[in-house]
Amino acid sequence: MSCLMEAKDFIRAQIVEDLAAGKHAKAITRFPPEPNGYLHIGHAKSICLNFGLASDYNGRCHLRFDDTNPETEDVEYVESIKADVRWLGFDWNEHLYFASDYFQQLYDWAIYLIKNNKAYVCSLNEDELRQYRGDFTTPGKESPYRNRSIEENLDLFNRMKLGEFAEGQHVLRAKIDMKSPNMNMRDPLLYRIRKAHHHRTGDKWCIYPMYDYAHPLSDAIEHVTHSICTLEFQDHRPFYDWCIENLPVPAHPKQYEFARMNMTYLVMSKRKLLQLVKEKYVNGWDDPRMPTISGIRRRGYTPESIHLFAKRIGVAKAESLIDYEILENCVRDHLDTVAYRAMAVLNPVKLVITNLPEGHHEIIESSAHPKKVEYGKRQLPFTKELYIDAADFMENPPEDFFRLAPGKEVRLRNAYVVKCTEIIKDVQGKITEIRCEYDSVTLGGKPTRDGRKVKGIIHWVSANDCIEAEVRVYSRLFSVADPEDTPEGTDFKSHLNPSSLKIIQKAKLEKSLAAASADRRYQFERVGYFCIDIKDSKPNALVFNMTVDLATGH
Repeated sequence: MSCLMEAKDFIRAQIVEDLAAGKHAKAITRFPPEPNGYLHIGHAKSICLNFGLASDYNGRCHLRFDDTNPETEDVEYVESIKADVRWLGFDWNEHLYFASDYFQQLYDWAIYLIKNNKAYVCSLNEDELRQYRGDFTTPGKESPYRNRSIEENLDLFNRMKLGEFAEGQHVLRAKIDMKSPNMNMRDPLLYRIRKAHHHRTGDKWCIYPMYDYAHPLSDAIEHVTHSICTLEFQDHRPFYDWCIENLPVPAHPKQYEFARMNMTYLVMSKRKLLQLVKEKYVNGWDDPRMPTISGIRRRGYTPESIHLFAKRIGVAKAESLIDYEILENCVRDHLDTVAYRAMAVLNPVKLVITNLPEGHHEIIESSAHPKKVEYGKRQLPFTKELYIDAADFMENPPEDFFRLAPGKEVRLRNAYVVKCTEIIKDVQGKITEIRCEYDSVTLGGKPTRDGRKVKGIIHWVSANDCIEAEVRVYSRLFSVADPEDTPEGTDFKSHLNPSSLKIIQKAKLEKSLAAASADRRYQFERVGYFCIDIKDSKPNALVFNMTVDLATGH
């Protein structure tokens, strides 16, 4: 693909301009997650953007873990992030990095700043640091430790590294401008003391660089050309540039910001998602109701649908709230093209065809996909006793009800027209059996014996030749579009949807689904799209998750 391809957004326009001007030979981007939780759909957009840019402009994208906070990070998160990036179809090849790879170089550069009187050890405590920093209307005050000698700063910083001081006793700060209107330039922190075991470096270090310091320098070490961040880092860009300009770095990357993705009916904060997991409002990070990549993967979303979603919402500079329905429509659009068709009855009631002999067993062939001949055929056993969904029968229907009712006809999908002749109820008045007669000439969509076409179509399975499975029907985790908008004294969890999961223990599924596989998606006709639950399903105890329904997505 040409490096000078048409730009579709402002980031691509910038890359095209830089390549045309000869600033760079190719685009080098990076995706820099912190391994302190599982990635969510917002990160998926960033992954598609950064890896997509590298692909579009003959470059490369690095996967770099920002592992500068050992107290919150874990190898579990590292491995989950790798799996998520691979699932989305991207490969960093040999370009897997960690900020911890550069700890020695970052430390050496901190020494360089101290020696050049551009950094100092500050001994204010956390509250004092906050007070001295000021706010958006009040300029900051210089720390009383700001003018320590270079020699004293070098000594104190070395002793911080050796572990002689307690956490919070000292920090290393850049010496910039305490009266700057940009709060991020008021002598920002470079290093803090953390006596915690690091998942990669062990106990070698007890001081750790701040993200705003490690991030630009890691980009420079890796010769990143375009460092793509979300808008909340826009005010951090001056410090990003300050680090690059004041240190002898091997490259000079530039930071560009785009609007982060906010979506209706979701929370996108890792802190809040962790709270849902720890307080057991959901069944782990990969709960299919969660917006995590592992959650949507388990629910049956496809990588292609996420790529389509990222393309449709685009890249913008202005914040916006994306309707969750856009994502669900992307999922439907892709699944419609790839999902195998099958029939499943989630709320079964028995239907008996009285004019069929006992033991009748007929095989009806139907396509596994209406437009994909290569998917082959599936065989549907048609027997005297069937199951239909209880919602497809009404004893006293309104005029616009075109499904089954006493004295009414309906077509069984892919099979025959049947007419209800009798209903059987138990002592409580609940319908236990619907009795019908079938018209034997109507197979394959043919009209009835007297030439009529029957309008209503319902799905079914053989009562004698089907399988049972657990089916989990998911809806949105939150009941309101903006879960963050809560009355005073409440929090986002007050908007959790109590009906976000419905478990059907003994749904009746067509026999072909006994061979269902985890790498396929299925459309349960007239119901929705489903997949095998990759975690809980077993060969003799299948569990299916609803990915999205056919209509509303709720």
